[in-house]
Amino acid sequence: MQASECAPRRVAALDLGEVRTGVAVSDTGGSVARPLAILSPEDLSGCLRSLVEEENVKEVVVGVPKTLGGEIGFQAKRVLQKLESLRDEFPGVRFVEWDERFTTRLVTGTGTGSRGRGKKARKPVDDLAAARMLQEYLYTRGGN
Repeated sequence: MQASECAPRRVAALDLGEVRTGVAVSDTGGSVARPLAILSPEDLSGCLRSLVEEENVKEVVVGVPKTLGGEIGFQAKRVLQKLESLRDEFPGVRFVEWDERFTTRLVTGTGTGSRGRGKKARKPVDDLAAARMLQEYLYTRGGN
């Protein structure tokens, strides 16, 4: 048995977007999610590799933006394509598809996808959306 097999495992979440991706990670007990970063698409693989190797992440929740009717639309298809490439790149990681409808609105209290009002309103909330999604996932699996 390797030392990494005994180490506490974290769960991560990704809010994949065309322009940026929100990343969140759980505590070692798998009960509390926290926002970690907002990344460009180019930085995603490196960040995920660090989480897998340094933080012992073995499971990643990926938000799939389904339509209001719960169907797979254009954006969800794009996310699922990216998810397949991540599964190929990280074969030892379990990727979980998660319905992320309304996550951004729940985080901001609006439909704008931004924090606060005025100048603060332009700051993206992708990391907060990923944390919200991860917290919901952890709760449903009994982590909280």
